[in-house]
Amino acid sequence: MESIQQTYDIGYALSGGFIKGFAHLGVIQSLLEHDIKPDIIAGVSAGALAGAFYADGNEPYRVLDYFSGHKFQDLTKLVIPKVGLFELKEFIDFLKTNLKAQRLEELKTPLIITATDLDHGKSVHFTKGSLAERVAASCCMPVMFTPVRINGVHYVDGGLFMNLPVSVLRSQCEKVVAINVSPLMAEKYKMNIVSIAMRSYHFMFRANTFHERLNCDLLIEPYNLHGYSNSELEKAEEIFEQGYDTANAVINQLIEEKRKIWR
Repeated sequence: MESIQQTYDIGYALSGGFIKGFAHLGVIQSLLEHDIKPDIIAGVSAGALAGAFYADGNEPYRVLDYFSGHKFQDLTKLVIPKVGLFELKEFIDFLKTNLKAQRLEELKTPLIITATDLDHGKSVHFTKGSLAERVAASCCMPVMFTPVRINGVHYVDGGLFMNLPVSVLRSQCEKVVAINVSPLMAEKYKMNIVSIAMRSYHFMFRANTFHERLNCDLLIEPYNLHGYSNSELEKAEEIFEQGYDTANAVINQLIEEKRKIWR
């Protein structure tokens, strides 16, 4: 990651979570209403997507308008599976059309996007370059999507190594707010090979958040999102509300019980 010398007061660390990423926007809406505004954002996968739209100067609730009327199929292209079931070219085009900033450096709020370098097996934290491509790279769930190629390197979902990027911000920020829309939950599952494989996959993805959760100053985790399908874009507003309500409840409880928000 490029060196960032500046120190910041408050940073947001936004987790991956696919469709549940709309809850990030609801949580951010609540935080802003409580005067907890980010000076910098770090995002992974869905968190990178939500972070990009907010850092581009949009009010969180207005971001829903960009996705209104769209379906999952509008933003992806089914392909003959060689390296992924879907390509993300349509998603990249959608981002380029709807984000004012075309490069990370042009955003109104600094944003760090975490992706996984599939070729060399490491996390990469982007602070410069094409915004749409880097958001897509961070969102690129392996097997489902074809890896995103940037400067000759193939990238996939940043959550593979770091699904909650608190440590990316820790040394730069006085306070870090961690928003984890994919908390580890052991809900019911079917005893078949696909269900077991997906359950194991999600457990591994979320296990790397344990240390990150302990390293933040405020943790907000909506536990009411597990019932949403990853293709249900039409539920974006409902998911937003779940995040908004959770954040309000967490903040109000902290104030009532501890008379402070921060750890």
